[in-house]
Parts: sequence; C-alpha cells; structure tokens
Amino acid sequence: MNLFLLGMNHRTAPIEVRERMNIAEAHLSAALTDLTRRDGILEGLILSTCNRVEVSASAEEGVDAEPVVRAFLADHHHCDLSAYERYFYAYRQHDVIAHLFRVASSLDSMIVGEPQILGQVKRAYEQARSAGALNGELHEVLLHTFFVAKRVRRETLVGASAVSVSYAAVELARKIFGDLKGKVIYVIGAGKMSELAAKHLLSSGARAVFVSHQVHGRAESLAALFKGSAIHYEDLFSTLHQADIVISSTASSEFVIRREQAERALAARKHRPVFFIDIGVPRNIDPSINTLDNAFLYDIDDLGQVVEANKKQREREAVWAEAIVQEEVQKMMRRIASRDLVPTIVALERQFEGIRESELQRFHGRLSSLNQEQMRAVDALTRGMLNKILHGPITELKNAVGAPEHGALVQLIRKIFGVAE
Repeated sequence: MNLFLLGMNHRTAPIEVRERMNIAEAHLSAALTDLTRRDGILEGLILSTCNRVEVSASAEEGVDAEPVVRAFLADHHHCDLSAYERYFYAYRQHDVIAHLFRVASSLDSMIVGEPQILGQVKRAYEQARSAGALNGELHEVLLHTFFVAKRVRRETLVGASAVSVSYAAVELARKIFGDLKGKVIYVIGAGKMSELAAKHLLSSGARAVFVSHQVHGRAESLAALFKGSAIHYEDLFSTLHQADIVISSTASSEFVIRREQAERALAARKHRPVFFIDIGVPRNIDPSINTLDNAFLYDIDDLGQVVEANKKQREREAVWAEAIVQEEVQKMMRRIASRDLVPTIVALERQFEGIRESELQRFHGRLSSLNQEQMRAVDALTRGMLNKILHGPITELKNAVGAPEHGALVQLIRKIFGVAE
C-alpha cells in the first residue's frame, strides 16, 4: 500500500485560496486522466468543493507520490505552489484512510454532521471511476469509506439534530404536531429565513403555503416559488385561523400579530394548536401570545438557542463517531496488510521448501540405502524442521498485521531470509 493525499480546506485556507485551487467539475475527467498518467501514480481521486480541494493517489511501491501530486496541481493551475504552501496538509498511508473516513462521515465539515459532504464524495468517486482512475487499493478504501459513513449515521446522532434556524423551525414543528403532513403554512413578509423555513416545512409534508406582504406583488412572487397562494395583507387576519404554522419576518417596528388577533384565530380553530415562528427583528409577534393555550411561539433567539444546543449534542456524538472511524481504520489496515502478507508467507515457504528439496537431492546417493518407510521418516523430519523454523517469523508477521511497524517488519524478514520482492 502506498497512499498519499494533498489538500486544503475551510480550516487551513481562506476562500480566495480555495477558489484558486478549485478544479471545476467540467475539467475533472481530464484532470484525473492527467494525474493517473504521471509516473508512478496508479489511481487518483479529486474532491473539489466550496470548502475543500483534495487530491488522493495510490502510487507504485517505493514511489514518493508527494512531488508528483504537487507537480500535477501546479501544472493544472499554471502556478507555483510555493506561494500557497502554508495552506496545504499532506497525509500518507493509514492517515489517508482515516482522513477519508472522517470527511465522508462529516466529522471534518464546517458544520459537523451535515449530510452534503457524503454526496460530494460519492460524486467524486463516480467521476474517478468513469475516468478509469480507480481500480486498486484506493478504490477499495473508498468503498469502505461509504460503509463507515453509513455506520456513523446509523450508530450515532451526529447528524440527527437541526443546526440552522430554518431546520430548527421544522424540528420544533414536529415536536408540536408530530406529523407535518397536510399542515397549512402562513408566511408573513418575504425574508430569506422565512423562505428557507417554509421550504423545509414543505419538504417535511406541509401541504399549502399562503403568503402575505404589504406589497402584494412580492407576496405573489414568493407564493409562486412554493406553488402557493398570495393573500392581500388586509385579509390576513380574517383568514389566520386556517394556519397551523405562521412564519413572520417583516421590517415592521410594531407587532404584526397581537394577542387579541391570536386569541380570535385560536377560538375559530376550536383551540387546535398553532406554531408561531417569529424571525423578525424587531419582533413581529406579541410575546404574550406564548401564554395562550395551544399557542407555541418561538422568536429568533429561541431558535438560536435550539441550534446551539443541537450543535453541542452533535459535538458529543462526534466523540462516538471518531471512535467508529478509528476502529474502521484498524480494520481496513488489517485487511490490506493481511492481503499483502500472503505473498510474503508463500515466498518464505517456497524458498525453504526449495532448500529442503535441494538438500535431499544432494544427499540422495547417501540415502538410497533407506527403505520407503525410512525415506518417509526423513521427509517428515525435514518438513517438521522447516515448519518450526518458519513458525517464528510467520507468527510475528501475522501478529503485526495492522500495526504501524508491519510494513518495515515484512521488509526486514524478506531481507533476512533473502526473499525477493
């Protein structure tokens, strides 16, 4: 195994540097072909997103892949990489495997647990496969990478809680209503966060969006995005009782929804619950509404507290996720090392068996007087000696599988016993 990774991400490089090193999707196929045609490079993967640019490679044994990969990046971007040296990180061998597992599991993301990165890694994998750049150990590592990412999602809650205001609104709505299917959403105003919250609620099963804005044309434009309906602002309160979820984000300096208006809407609903989401600054909805039965009001600070609490929960879950990653790295290393070990053990056995047979042949004349049973005894004796001699080095090789010193031990035993590569 000879793996190498060179990259930069949102932690090591500012956006203008990441933009400079970005490899556009339209150029990925040609770039992968260029990379894998370079001397000593067997396989390649390029992961280029807004938050990271990483080039992974599997190289021939004994080849130092780092200068080759650096030259590839310099040639692709027509620049001297020395100006960007401080932004790069480099990994080798099992550190490459650990990094790929962490990236795909969203443990290295700007927001821990975000789901987009796994899809990005999968797209990078498909592009590399299509370009014929994956066909060996790096390919095997990437297949296991997807298994690890799924295991992290399945066995931890690292991605289970909302870490944006708009997703937090959906999470709270589910706690209030359980199933959001068929719930009616009212959007007052046309703020970006209101738009995002409405989109997430719709994707979670809500059935209709009614939009109201003091400028009716803007209400119609936003309603069109949701395939919803625009309500004239003066008709808002006469229809408010239809809303299960009310999202307000206006620039009004006074309350858009007052307590008495909410009371009338709740009475008309026969006190079925209403979830009020106030994203306005200043606040759009009278805070005293929260004291009414079946009224649930959250403002931007409340949603922010939910987000912060969820981030802390993700950080706690990330500890378990990191343990899973390390466990899977060791499994992967043992698998690769075990497979690489077989040729060495076979070569040792063949070498010693050849010596045994050669020595028996050399003493054939002196052994010719022995009968068949005695010859079988000599054969068993020499085989037993061979097995005892090999038992020590083979056991040590097997015991060291997955350990950092395993590769060096294999080379040492090959050298001691004169086994060719």
